[in-house]
Amino acid sequence: MQAYFSSVSEEIWEKAKGIKLLITDIDGVMTDGGIIYDDRGLEFKKYNVKDGLIVQHLRRGGILVGAITGRESQVVINRCEELKFDFHYHGVKDKGRKLQDLLETMEIDLDNVAYIGDDLIDLPILSQVGLAVAPSDAVPYVKPFVHWVTTSKGGEGVFREVADLILHAKGLLIPIIENLSKKEA
Repeated sequence: MQAYFSSVSEEIWEKAKGIKLLITDIDGVMTDGGIIYDDRGLEFKKYNVKDGLIVQHLRRGGILVGAITGRESQVVINRCEELKFDFHYHGVKDKGRKLQDLLETMEIDLDNVAYIGDDLIDLPILSQVGLAVAPSDAVPYVKPFVHWVTTSKGGEGVFREVADLILHAKGLLIPIIENLSKKEA
């Protein structure tokens, strides 16, 4: 397990231990950023199932999960609802303001929030939160504003990598693995 997180500094571990809320962008994080339209204008996206699988474990561990995305997309709404995100906001142009509005209704400090983003529109949130993360293929000028860059690219398990880090830092990942690997006697 340690090899999986070998590039994580002590500072990042400490930040991850305090996370109570994980928020993600969608395009470029949970997807590769591509959008496919058919000849009728229907939109298609490809998601990594491993990202979705971990959401239930985050929520069981007391970590809220949400999305703030700049695009309006029924495909994204459907995915967020399928994964049972605690909240998801779409078509948000000022993500920093949306985060402030959201936190006014929650008893969570900015230091206890993690956000995953990959582009300019994410900078207002990335510059505020306790744990700012970008995928390895985020635009280069976003990376200096984050605490950690994942090894994964957008759509290739970025959300899972961050979720695993948070769960492991909180001492929750190993018990999940042990519980699920027990054989019936």
